[in-house]
Amino acid sequence: MGRRFGWLWGAYGTSALGTWLAFGAFPLIAIQVLHAGPAEVAALSSVGAAVGAVVAVPLGPWVEFRRKRPVLIGMDLVRCAALLTIPAAFAFGVLTFLQLLLVSVVVAAADITFRAASGAYLKSLLPAEHLLVAGARLESTTWTTTIVGPPLGGLAIGLLGPVATVLADAMSYLLSALGIRGAGGHESPPERRADTRVRAGDLLDGWRYILADTTLRPLFFNTALFNGLVMAAQPLLAVLMLGRLGFTPWQYGLAFAAPSIGGLLGSRLARPLVTRFGGHRILVASGAVRALWPVGLAFVGPGAGGLLLVVGVEFGLIFCCGVFNPVYATCRLERTATDRVTRTLSAWAVTTKASTALLTALWGVLGALLGPRTAIGLAGVLLLATPWLLPRRAGVLPSEPKPETEPESAPSGG
Repeated sequence: MGRRFGWLWGAYGTSALGTWLAFGAFPLIAIQVLHAGPAEVAALSSVGAAVGAVVAVPLGPWVEFRRKRPVLIGMDLVRCAALLTIPAAFAFGVLTFLQLLLVSVVVAAADITFRAASGAYLKSLLPAEHLLVAGARLESTTWTTTIVGPPLGGLAIGLLGPVATVLADAMSYLLSALGIRGAGGHESPPERRADTRVRAGDLLDGWRYILADTTLRPLFFNTALFNGLVMAAQPLLAVLMLGRLGFTPWQYGLAFAAPSIGGLLGSRLARPLVTRFGGHRILVASGAVRALWPVGLAFVGPGAGGLLLVVGVEFGLIFCCGVFNPVYATCRLERTATDRVTRTLSAWAVTTKASTALLTALWGVLGALLGPRTAIGLAGVLLLATPWLLPRRAGVLPSEPKPETEPESAPSGG
């Protein structure tokens, strides 16, 4: 895959580990240090992500016409600097809830911009036939750090306090910036237009491009709705397990850390499955099967049986996501023109963040009115409809076997 991808992969792994080390640190700081209530903790998760998504909207068109590697380094440094303000303020006794909220907004906006720029950078770095391999490796890294990070973060919080993991996360972004810088190499500047200012029409360019494409459009709605509903049920599941069912925090953590092994296995199988059965079949099959699992969470009960049920459901869900994610990410890159990648990925990430924040807030209300179990079940039932939003036709998908009659010189699409 080359030296430059190796540096990028290492940088991604470092920042991903830092993120999972600090998983849940902000709500914990709000509760333990600032004595925040449930409404403030919910606002920290939903409002921060939603406002960050809005802030990121004009950044997509702006990044499109700039070299992507400096943008990646810049976003890493922005996240590092923003996070460092928290341990600094804590040390001087001036930390406030407003600061936590502002930092979450800055980090969310930088996350979206980084993801959009990294997709464009990866597409320029590798030939099309290597994109699925790269995506599978990054997905494997995500699930590996998900397995390792939270337990280590919990140990660090127990020994050093909740602010320690935020400091570790900030340092991981600094190391990531150094790794991306170490990748070196020449990056050709994108074609620049005469007027480089972000115009009003540019803000919607990514969404227009997605909605005009017959493969991207259904994928866009499917992933936004699926991710939003899955994430919206997680706080209610925490309330149900840690409250009414009496599970301990370590049992709750185990219920979500152990199934991440399924994501690691799924991401390792993605490429062989696509090679054997074709990209479209695997995209649709894994995307449909992953929607079957979450409804099972509505039937969780107390004791070992309930814990095993959660682990089993999450394992099946995460395994299917581990297969689906690299295939869909590769499809999205291959279907998007090179000069539209950043705007498209930015629009995608903004929509996903905003829809997740909206659905999380809505399901919080439903949980209060109907009860956590009923609201979790409702999310699971709605998820059963999401496979209907997957692409029906086999477009140009990753490693799609070519018909025998197709000449070798035929364009590979997108």
